[in-house]
Amino acid sequence: MILTFEMRDMETRTKVWITEDGKPVMGEGKVALLKAIDEEGSLRKACSKVGVSYKHAWLVLNKMSERLGKDVVVTVRGGKAQGTFLTDAGRRLIKEYDMSKQLLNETMHDETLREDLGLHLSARNRIPAKVIEVEKGDVASRIKVSIEAAVLSSLITSEAVEKLDLKEGDEVFAVIKSTEVLIGKKAVTRE
Repeated sequence: MILTFEMRDMETRTKVWITEDGKPVMGEGKVALLKAIDEEGSLRKACSKVGVSYKHAWLVLNKMSERLGKDVVVTVRGGKAQGTFLTDAGRRLIKEYDMSKQLLNETMHDETLREDLGLHLSARNRIPAKVIEVEKGDVASRIKVSIEAAVLSSLITSEAVEKLDLKEGDEVFAVIKSTEVLIGKKAVTRE
């Protein structure tokens, strides 16, 4: 018997967990609970929003606080200010998770990185270049690179300039796409 099958609509997926001393503290579901608590100011309403029981939510929150050694929520009883609210530690957890997830997503969708890892890249016209000017802005920065035949200009985010640690004189490569010029830089190992 010969089995054949078709692979359709395949995609790479990843998950992010925040850990403490190698033990999981939270993943996507717990982040959703914390965000719902922050939005609702009520554990009951947050539980309803994310579809978990009140008891389960308290067990989860207590385990998170225990692993971190800090409370992630605080409950205020009585009066107009009553409710369940995130602590600074809870907000930092959400921020850490969101930043890690964003970095992972950017990495997974970075075509130049995938090519360096031996994966296929649709933009084949990668050109070695040298940074000749960096104009940093608050949100976007203009990078001028020199190639043998000409000088190219690329508009990229200032965050990308920081992540790539771009400076004048750096050896980089330009990836030309139909609508943009991307900037990439080989990773430098520091000892």
